[in-house]
Amino acid sequence: MEKYLKIKELFELHQNNENALKMSAYMQNLFLFYGLATPERRAICKDFLKTEQKNKSIDWEFINACYQDEHREFQYLAVDYLTKMHPFIAYDDLEKIKFYIQIKSWWDTIDKYAKDIVGAVALRNSQADELMLVWSRDADFWIRRIAILHQLGRKEKTNTELLQQIIVNNFGSKEFFINKAIGWSLRDYSKINPVWVKAFIEKHKAKMNPLSIKEASKYI
Repeated sequence: MEKYLKIKELFELHQNNENALKMSAYMQNLFLFYGLATPERRAICKDFLKTEQKNKSIDWEFINACYQDEHREFQYLAVDYLTKMHPFIAYDDLEKIKFYIQIKSWWDTIDKYAKDIVGAVALRNSQADELMLVWSRDADFWIRRIAILHQLGRKEKTNTELLQQIIVNNFGSKEFFINKAIGWSLRDYSKINPVWVKAFIEKHKAKMNPLSIKEASKYI
């Protein structure tokens, strides 16, 4: 499609093979890169994203094209696009979002989806609370990680009952990215309510992974 091809031409024009090898190695050689640093990539796409915001609707064909491309910068662009366009993402679109989350999953895109896309949509759609509980029990641990982290940065708006249940649903996991996420979500909320987090740890410490406790206790 035209949008995708125009961006691809610009990415290819600015590609840096030396950086590409370093970036791929940093990501455990899971992905190919053009070698574009984040500031450079965002500068290239800045005008495009501004124009898209004016359209006030999600171009899912463009997202699909970004995910079909083998270069990781296009998945980063898709995430930047959805972050900018989150006000126009409906609750019913979360199932579409889940589809893309599960393509080429790794922490570099997952954590952006959690807070800036899924979290933003869920904050203004209370029915997403039940969906996040469903996601917290998903077979895919990346989906569970998003459920755990989706309330990051909410501060006083954090739904502690939901946070607690999502975390409890993930007790007993041996997955690093899950146990790290549990600790991270609690650590983030401890900046606002350390008493609640202390009480949570005290109540559940026998079932919590040591990594989760360590991360959660950083500020308390």
